[in-house]
Amino acid sequence: ATTRTSSPGRRPVVASGSGMERRARLIAAANEEAIEAWDGVLFDRYVRFREIVVGGLAAHGEEALRHHPPRPGERALDIGCGFGDTTLRIAELVGSEGEAVGVDAAPRFIATARAEARAAGVANVRFEIADVEAGVPGAGYEYAFSRFGTMFFANPVAALRNVRGALVPGGRLSIVVWRRKSENDWVHRAERAVEELLPEPKESDAPTCGPGPFSMADADTVSQILLASGFEEVTLRRCDIPVRIGRDLDEAVEFVTSLGPAGELIRLAGMGAERMRPRIKSVVRQALAALDGGDGLIASASSWIVGATAPQWTSG
Repeated sequence: ATTRTSSPGRRPVVASGSGMERRARLIAAANEEAIEAWDGVLFDRYVRFREIVVGGLAAHGEEALRHHPPRPGERALDIGCGFGDTTLRIAELVGSEGEAVGVDAAPRFIATARAEARAAGVANVRFEIADVEAGVPGAGYEYAFSRFGTMFFANPVAALRNVRGALVPGGRLSIVVWRRKSENDWVHRAERAVEELLPEPKESDAPTCGPGPFSMADADTVSQILLASGFEEVTLRRCDIPVRIGRDLDEAVEFVTSLGPAGELIRLAGMGAERMRPRIKSVVRQALAALDGGDGLIASASSWIVGATAPQWTSG
């Protein structure tokens, strides 16, 4: 299914340099906690489960690139690039005359992406540490992309407004976001199982990762965010592609109790949850057992492939 919405064109609002710098500093300070989480424990967990995370997400990203591809020779931005695998794929698509720039707020992800790009000998790619909510490095991009990288912004309108401002007039945006938890049953099963065991969450010393992977799951919400950010011609296409969440049930349980909504509930609950981890794993194992087909756990994954266009502003 595809839906389309649009908004009237508007002129960009240009702030003074000093005003923009002050705002960027305030946003950066406000996001320190989320960046700490992504650059610390979450980075470690993504490394541990990289094969599952990247392997599972790659198909959804490829589908988005098929529907909204960058063109040869274009300058492209990859938002929340993580390990940089999608940035390298975009670099391949834009060719030697184009450039792919991957940005992420977590320095350890960027360090890994840079090292792997050098090892692969890819010349038309570079990576920058950047909190897109505070600002986008560079400008004049003809294409911007994000595979599950826009859902953790505390203020997604501000972040995507910055992306829109970094695009040339008529520049294109393609992002992939999760659909509702109920449409991603493997996530919902694990979260419900953990919620039943853990007490009501209290204030935690552990850094939070931001709003979470399902903050843009509703089609109307996604459209409203993009339109409020100044984009036009917003389209949403449902994408359902199965993903492997573990080579066996044990690995699947480890994965969902380390990353995702269930993993965050456990992490933020602190030592109380750690003491209960054997019981938690047992209950989650029961919840996921129905997905075990004997050749690994294959679960249905549902996302929105979103397209949008920066307005064609005219001078005068």
